[in-house]
Amino acid sequence: MKRIRINTTQPYDVVIERGSLKKCGEYVASITSSRTAAIITDDIVEKLYLGDVRRSLEENGFKCTSYVFPNGEQSKSIENLSKIYDFLCESEITRSDIIIALGGGVVGDISGFAAASYLRGVDYVQIPTTLLAQVDSSVGGKTAIDIPGGKNLVGAFKQPSIVISDSDTLKTLPPETLADGMGEVIKYGMIRDEALFELLEKYDLDTCDSIMDEIVANCVDIKRVVVEHDTLDKGERMILNFGHTLGHALEGWHHYTDFTHGMGVAAGMCIITDKLAPPEIAERLKNCVQRYKLPTGTDIPMSELLPFCSKDKKRESGSINYIICKTIGNAEIVKVAVPEFARLMEG
Repeated sequence: MKRIRINTTQPYDVVIERGSLKKCGEYVASITSSRTAAIITDDIVEKLYLGDVRRSLEENGFKCTSYVFPNGEQSKSIENLSKIYDFLCESEITRSDIIIALGGGVVGDISGFAAASYLRGVDYVQIPTTLLAQVDSSVGGKTAIDIPGGKNLVGAFKQPSIVISDSDTLKTLPPETLADGMGEVIKYGMIRDEALFELLEKYDLDTCDSIMDEIVANCVDIKRVVVEHDTLDKGERMILNFGHTLGHALEGWHHYTDFTHGMGVAAGMCIITDKLAPPEIAERLKNCVQRYKLPTGTDIPMSELLPFCSKDKKRESGSINYIICKTIGNAEIVKVAVPEFARLMEG
């Protein structure tokens, strides 16, 4: 078991332990005096883990209620958020109770935003069950929903009270969902940890389970340092968006259906690295991305992707921030005018 302390304005622990999901009630009971829990999950995770989580919470004295919604990015909507508010109201959740986000990034993002906004703030717990959520979205306090104008454009910063990551849950993931998380893992190696990147180069999608605990802990620790330095995403934390500007554009172009977040990040990293970094760095990144069965680019014309980039939340007035890694393990934030970014990407 590994416990990583995140020292933000509201400090909390990330517990990384195989089998921890079945004893999550002990951990939740240790961080709240309430014994009423509202569990929010999707219809895939419901069948796999809701029973174990409810059982553990109830064994530790919690009265539980649950809300289940259809899996997928399209559920991260204002319509679904409204249904979650109705569920919390009908469940008579108070500000002293606890919300449990059980699932992947979509569950964590929308549950966290509900927790941040319902009754002006209710404590919540992250129990991430996908690799992407364990290494990235469950840590750092960013919560959001998508709107027609773009991804994650409406949200709030809300730190969880605890994050409980059980690597055993990753064994039930389809290969494409595991690959989705590896897009973010490769990102962490590129921006901050050359040793992690070199480790990833020695494995592939079929063999990486043996290093999964190490992967999750390393990524969380990298994010810990960045988030502690820049909780509200005004400076250094922007490096976590490597590959995301084009990645979000690709997701938006595909209407958030058949192109996942990890696929977008992988392709976005490769495209911008191929254009702006030394060829040997671009080649190593592409080779690593291919090992985990992720895309290294796109056939979509850049002219069709750039309108999505101009709506990205990383835009500031007439400029946009993009991230480039000219060496592995080091990220640079570059701010340019939107037309200049378009020229660079189309060149």
